[in-house]
Amino acid sequence: MSWSIPLGRIAGTEIRLHLTFLLLLAWIGVAHGLQGGLPAAVEGIVFICLLFGCVLLHEFGHVAAARRYGVRTPDITLLPIGGVARLERIPDKPAEELVVALAGPAVNVVIALLLFLALGGLPAMEAAANLENPAHGMLARLFWVNVTLVVFNLLPAFPMDGGRVLRALLAMRLGARRATEIASGIGQVLAFGLGLLGLLNGAPLMVFVALFVWLGAQAEAQAVQLRELSRGMTAEDAMITRFESLPVTARIADAAELLIRTAQTDFPVVDGGGRLRGILTRSDLVRALQQDGPDAPVLEAMRREVPVVPHRTALEEALRVMQEAAGPIGVVDSGGRLIGVLTHENLGEMLMLEAARAGQAARAS
Repeated sequence: MSWSIPLGRIAGTEIRLHLTFLLLLAWIGVAHGLQGGLPAAVEGIVFICLLFGCVLLHEFGHVAAARRYGVRTPDITLLPIGGVARLERIPDKPAEELVVALAGPAVNVVIALLLFLALGGLPAMEAAANLENPAHGMLARLFWVNVTLVVFNLLPAFPMDGGRVLRALLAMRLGARRATEIASGIGQVLAFGLGLLGLLNGAPLMVFVALFVWLGAQAEAQAVQLRELSRGMTAEDAMITRFESLPVTARIADAAELLIRTAQTDFPVVDGGGRLRGILTRSDLVRALQQDGPDAPVLEAMRREVPVVPHRTALEEALRVMQEAAGPIGVVDSGGRLIGVLTHENLGEMLMLEAARAGQAARAS
């Protein structure tokens, strides 16, 4: 999502546009332009923008339902394959997740009903089979687009809406972790089938959707496993305590030396009182070395505004802070001094160890 640009903010949720979406618009414009000139190109681009307007309203259905349960949505990103609403957290109760998952398709049902009334009946099925053909009329094609969005999103391919509905229903009887494992497995099987279908039919967009579903199902399963593992733990239990830090007076050359002789990739920058001033990542270090040279101060290259959490903070809460920060965070003592770092890498290692222990326990039983 790093290749996305902000378009604005609605009700506290930032709308972002992935740069690859502009490639989609360009491709649609050129393809339609070659067939019917400038008017056809404009019509094609307008249709795609209206289509993604329906997608955006779909995502705001999730946002509104999640907000009802006290869950914020920091941003929505529009991609060529659809929209992604990033929830602050998954609702704790399966019934709440069920409502949030169904809220998006419900919006498309409402849009389709309004278009049905505006058209005075059911549009011709030919419009559903030829959505790119302007001869079928803009409103008729938008009607079938919304019907398609409802059907497609309700496929039980986790983490799509249908997969989340399945997970919520399973969680009512099996618990969140087991329900996620089952829903994730089904989602990956369906993703494999969808990808194979896309390859056989020469539909690259379908292959991208399948890849998105596969990776999303895997990531969601790991997130739930980590959330279950973190219950009862504090940030202090999971933090890295043996790490190299940089003083505020350090140069890029000093950071480069640490990068070579340690296994670290992220270096906290601390002041004389031991308080975190920022974090210098490997990518920031390389960029500064190329652009400013080895004598540049790390203060100019580091990432500022890095969140910190007290060492007694519940690990679940620390994970939420990490998700919002989209990177490592600091762990501080009661005096505000840095005593540890939480990174995605060390949390991933915790998951691997837990999986190994679970496998050993299963064999022993």
